[in-house]
Amino acid sequence: MTQTKIAVIGGSGLYEIDGLKDADWVTVETPWGAPSDAILTGTLDGVEMAFLPRHGRGHVHSPSTVPYRANIDALKRLGCTDVISVSACGSFREEMAPGDFVIVDQFIDRTFAREKSFFGTGCVAHVSVAHPTCPRLGDACETAAKASGINVHRGGTYLAMEGPQFSTLAESKMYRESWGADVIGMTNMPEAKLAREAELCYASVAMITDYDSWHPDHGEVDVTAIIATLMGNADKARNLIAGLPKLLGEDRAACPHGCDRALEFAIMTQPDARDPALMAKLDAVAGRML
Repeated sequence: MTQTKIAVIGGSGLYEIDGLKDADWVTVETPWGAPSDAILTGTLDGVEMAFLPRHGRGHVHSPSTVPYRANIDALKRLGCTDVISVSACGSFREEMAPGDFVIVDQFIDRTFAREKSFFGTGCVAHVSVAHPTCPRLGDACETAAKASGINVHRGGTYLAMEGPQFSTLAESKMYRESWGADVIGMTNMPEAKLAREAELCYASVAMITDYDSWHPDHGEVDVTAIIATLMGNADKARNLIAGLPKLLGEDRAACPHGCDRALEFAIMTQPDARDPALMAKLDAVAGRML
């Protein structure tokens, strides 16, 4: 058993969490650069918590400039065991309406301008992301959402686009009709892949703000309408987060799905061929194996 420490990465509209005991914003240095912001730490119902605003307070980082590697490294370095990603998304499904939440379980990664791995020349690793989210954490998020009265959908495929522009109508129709995506956003990749490399359990909660551009009755995405929905979603997200400590508990067993052992058969480079400089940078995310 280990001690549970829940990390929440907050997306657009969610820049802090309420009710933390001994709350403190801490600065974490990482070998991958500075995280998006300082990290809010404290306890909630006896469970340690860490909150990182993905875009920084004041929303200063675009989806492409979010320092994803530094963010995940910082959470791992703080001793976090479980990561809950909360992000604003568009919907490709009529039944997944603005104001609803989706517990995502699959991704299609269409990003291209981001560093997507902690590993590379000097230490090569290949982790499996066939099932990129943790069902145990997904269960907790679903339960907390329902207890808060949120209309939540369990399971969905998240199309991660580069942005910062929204989709063209042709793209929106393709993602929906040909590719079978359910929601679209700009920030969960490479975040989910990096969490897996860092052996962190990861769950994604998509907060729907709009119907992207495919819906014949809604037209193109309207940022003013998105912001209005965003504010309501942020209140719901805070209620969901407040329910997680009691559901996950203070003590944590090994992940039944192996998220916390993802590197056991992933590292390919032989020990005598590994780059010492890269090995030093991997001290937090891969220290258990290296």
